[in-house]
Amino acid sequence: MELPAESEAAGAAAAPAAGARVLVVDDSNTIRRSAEIFLRQGGHQVVLAEDGFDALSKVNDHAPELIFCDILMPRLDGYQTCAIIKRNPRFAHVPVIMLSSKDGLFDKARGRMVGSEDYLTKPFTKEQLLKAVEAFRRQPT
Repeated sequence: MELPAESEAAGAAAAPAAGARVLVVDDSNTIRRSAEIFLRQGGHQVVLAEDGFDALSKVNDHAPELIFCDILMPRLDGYQTCAIIKRNPRFAHVPVIMLSSKDGLFDKARGRMVGSEDYLTKPFTKEQLLKAVEAFRRQPT
């Protein structure tokens, strides 16, 4: 009977290492930090970017498995950032989930047009964020 308990403990210890590498792009420090805390609690690795230009270099450097991207940002908005990522064959397969404080049909449709897989309305909960990671995460090949 002790053997299964040991394997469960070993499996639980290994869970964080199996977490997804997630990029969070948002010009709000509060949103970035909240997302980082929630995702790390879920056992995921987190990379943060404060705008679209920062995101593009971090996508290249860290090759995230999933990207959460704010829509309204200075310089390069979320739609433009998503479109650029999706046009790059190396990263076109990476799921992008748009983040916005607006919950409009137009915003969701425009996100889909540039290649995003889903849309979360801010403020999001820990459960919503972790559910999205599980739903869109691709298993390592």
